Amino acid sequence: MSAAEARPGRLPGDPPGGRRAVFVWSVGVAVYFVAVTFRTSLGVAGLDAADRFHVNASALSTFSILQLLVYAGMQIPVGLMVDRLGTKKVLTLGAILFTAGQLGFALAPSYGTALAARALLGCGDAMTFISVLRLGTRWFPARRGPLVAQLAGLVGMAGNLVSTLVLARLLHDVGWTTAFAGSALAGVVVLVLMALFLKDHPEGHEPPAPPARDAAGPGFVREQIARSWREPGTRLGLWVHFTTQFPAMVFLLLWGLPFLVEAQDLSRAAAGDLLTLVVLSNMVVGLVFGQIVARHHAARLPLALGTVSATAVVWAGVLAYPGEHAPLWLLVVLCVVLGACGPASMIGFDFARPANPPERQGTASGITNMGGFVASMTTLLAVGVLLDATGDDYRIAFSSVFVLQALGVSQILRLRARAARRERERLVASRVETVHVPAA
Repeated sequence: MSAAEARPGRLPGDPPGGRRAVFVWSVGVAVYFVAVTFRTSLGVAGLDAADRFHVNASALSTFSILQLLVYAGMQIPVGLMVDRLGTKKVLTLGAILFTAGQLGFALAPSYGTALAARALLGCGDAMTFISVLRLGTRWFPARRGPLVAQLAGLVGMAGNLVSTLVLARLLHDVGWTTAFAGSALAGVVVLVLMALFLKDHPEGHEPPAPPARDAAGPGFVREQIARSWREPGTRLGLWVHFTTQFPAMVFLLLWGLPFLVEAQDLSRAAAGDLLTLVVLSNMVVGLVFGQIVARHHAARLPLALGTVSATAVVWAGVLAYPGEHAPLWLLVVLCVVLGACGPASMIGFDFARPANPPERQGTASGITNMGGFVASMTTLLAVGVLLDATGDDYRIAFSSVFVLQALGVSQILRLRARAARRERERLVASRVETVHVPAA
C-alpha cells in the first residue's frame, strides 16, 4: 500500500489532491465566478431595466424567472451531460452560452430580445456549478468534499460581490450597453483558461465508463435519474437546498434593491452596501459551515434547519415591525442572516454526495440543485404578482417566503430518518469493501 493510500481518511481510489488539484479546480471555479457575476447582474440593474424597457414589477420579475426556469429545467440534463461527457466539455459550452447571453442583454433593443438573452445566459449558467462540483470530486479526496463545495460557493458569492460593487458603479458611470458588453469580456478570458489548463481528472483516476450499448440511449438516462431519485439522501438534499437558498437568492437577484429603496426609503448607495453585506456574510459563513461539516457530519441538518429558523424569525421581524420602515440595525441583521442561506444550501449536496456512487454524482447534484432554483423562481413570481396586486405592498409580497419555508421544512423532517438510515448502510458497506480490497 502506498503512503498516499495509508493516510487517515483516504479510501482506495481517492484522488490525490495537492497543488495541481487546487490549480485545475481554480480554473473551473473561475468559470463559475463569471457565471454568477452575469447571473446576479440584474440584481443591481433592476430599476434601470424597468426604465430601459418600460415594464412593471411583474414583467421585471419575468427576467429572473425565465432565467431561473431555464436554469432549473437544465439541471438534470446537465447532470447527465457531466456524467457522460466530463467537466471540460460541459463547462466550455456553458461559458460560450452565458457570454453570448450577457452580450445580447447589453445590446438588446427591446424587452423580448432582452428576455431571450437572459434565457441564453441561464442555460449557460446552468452548466457551471454541477460541473465544478464534479471537478472537485474528481481531484480531491472524499473527506474534503464539504469544504471544497463550500469554497466553490464562496467564490460564486465573490462574483455576486463584483456585480454589487463593480457593475453597479459601471452602470452609473458608463451606461447600460458599455457596462454589460464590457463585463462579457470576462467570459472570453475564462474560455481561454479552460482551453489551456482544465482537465477532467488526474492521470490514473478516470471514471468508469458506462457500457457502450447504454451510454447514449434513453435507458441509460432513465436509469441514472431513477437510481439517483430512489436514494433518500438525494431527495433530502433537494429539499434542504429548496428551503435554504431562495430567501437570499430572491433578495440578491432582483427584489432586495427595490425593497430597500422603495419600501425602506434608503438611498441606492445604502441599499448597495446592505446587498454587499449579504455577500460578505455569505463568504464568512461559508468558510465556517464548510469546516464544521467536514469535521462533524452530524451537524448538517441542525445547521440547515437553524438557518431556516433564523431567516424566518428575522424576516418576520422586519415585515411586522411597527411603523413605516424597519430600523437600520434590523435591516443589517436581516442581511447578515440572509448571508447564511447560500452556505446552508450547500449542505444539500453533502446529503446527496455520499448517497450516490461517482458515476451518478452529476445527476444527483443536478436533482439537488433544482430545489433552490425552483423555490427562487416561484418566489420571484409570487413577489412580483403580489406587488402589482397590492399596490407595491412589500410586507404582503414577501410573506410568500414563509409558505415555501414551511413546505420545505415538512419534507426535510419527513425524509431525514430514511436518509440517515440509508447513509449508515452505505457507510458500513464501504468499510467492508475497504477491508476486503484485493492486494495489488
